[in-house]
Amino acid sequence: MECVRPSERWAGLQNVLCSASPLAHPDFEPSEETLQFIQDVCKVLVIGAGGLGCELLKDLALMGFTDLHCIDMDTIDLSNLNRQFLFRTQDIGKFKAEVAASFINGRIMGCHVTPHCCKIQDLGAEFYRQFHVIVCGLDSIVARRWINGMVLGLLRYDEGGCLDRSSIIPLIDGGTEGFKGNARVIIPGLTACIDCSLDLYPPQVTYPLCTIASKPRLPEHCIEYVKVLQWPKEKPFGDAAIDGDNSEHILWVFEKAQERANEYGIQGITYRLTQGVVKRIIPAVASTNAVIAGVCATEVFKIATSCSKPLQNYMVFNDTDGVYTYTFEAEKKDDCPACSSKPVTVIFHEDATLQDVYNYLCENQKFAMKSPSLTTVVCEKNKTLYMSTLASLEVATRPNLKKKLSDLGIVDGHEIVVADVTTPRSITMIIKFTYNMDPD
Repeated sequence: MECVRPSERWAGLQNVLCSASPLAHPDFEPSEETLQFIQDVCKVLVIGAGGLGCELLKDLALMGFTDLHCIDMDTIDLSNLNRQFLFRTQDIGKFKAEVAASFINGRIMGCHVTPHCCKIQDLGAEFYRQFHVIVCGLDSIVARRWINGMVLGLLRYDEGGCLDRSSIIPLIDGGTEGFKGNARVIIPGLTACIDCSLDLYPPQVTYPLCTIASKPRLPEHCIEYVKVLQWPKEKPFGDAAIDGDNSEHILWVFEKAQERANEYGIQGITYRLTQGVVKRIIPAVASTNAVIAGVCATEVFKIATSCSKPLQNYMVFNDTDGVYTYTFEAEKKDDCPACSSKPVTVIFHEDATLQDVYNYLCENQKFAMKSPSLTTVVCEKNKTLYMSTLASLEVATRPNLKKKLSDLGIVDGHEIVVADVTTPRSITMIIKFTYNMDPD
């Protein structure tokens, strides 16, 4: 059909959306109604209003998306201002989501950004179900895995086990580390999810305990000493774990690290470095954020309009020395604990303890959990084996960690349900035993 001449503002987009292309998705039909869809109907959720989030909100608003939502629990810090361009000095201390939304709403006519100043875990399935696309600009693997589990949990299947495609909410994820970045497109239930490729994430930098305890040489060693050894021992805030976003926690670590640094004649302890070590922050580069956000925003546009086939499905970017990009297709794993509907079978020795299972869930790259809780059914009764999330239950179930699985009523082929902060969904694990064979 012949399109009506668009306004000058959207002429570029209409040229794309009203033209046939060999690169277009098979479902694409050139029409001026497509632009109306992204302007009047399409709802996009941006998770994170930091370096990537600011770029994403700007890009999506300028591409015609008018109904945007943004989630971020953080407040603005002075160190954010060099790259998070939606913020100004007078905004320090305010919520990032609110300031970013206000800036976009006031600057880009017709666009409305709704801020949500909370954790992603504070919002339920009904909230996430309302969106057509979700795009992430997160700096946490745990948060990525959680939202990955959420979109997988929103999938619906018919009685024959076939996926209802109307329940699919595409997830686009971007990440940066200095001059390196990546972008990926996840179609829940059809392509590889975040947990399918956990091994692609680089291991976190760790320091030998003997070095930080007896021979510190770097300011980071002093901070790690306070974080790993002094905090659990002195418990300055009761049983609370260190929160990298809590200024009182960081200040305490900073002051104690400064004392240790003075003792060993080490220079360079700063509040910013302390927060960086505690949160495992890698310095961000504005140009890398802009590139990755541009790729992610383009993928949102492609998925929302079908004007081009989406990325298949993982792109890496590196401009450390020149500019390098590479795209490959991450493979969906049949035994992925997140997106596979099959229970996961794990093998332990017959003398294994519950602590062995707990350590396995935390250390094995396939699971990489943070603080798993384990429940099961014994003699047709629900039994909590270990609960890490509630202090009173943690104390009550802690003795179980030292017990053998057999002493807890777990037999070969027994099912254990595991929950963790990395996902809103629990996984089912089947325990299989190996036995010592009598010598001939």
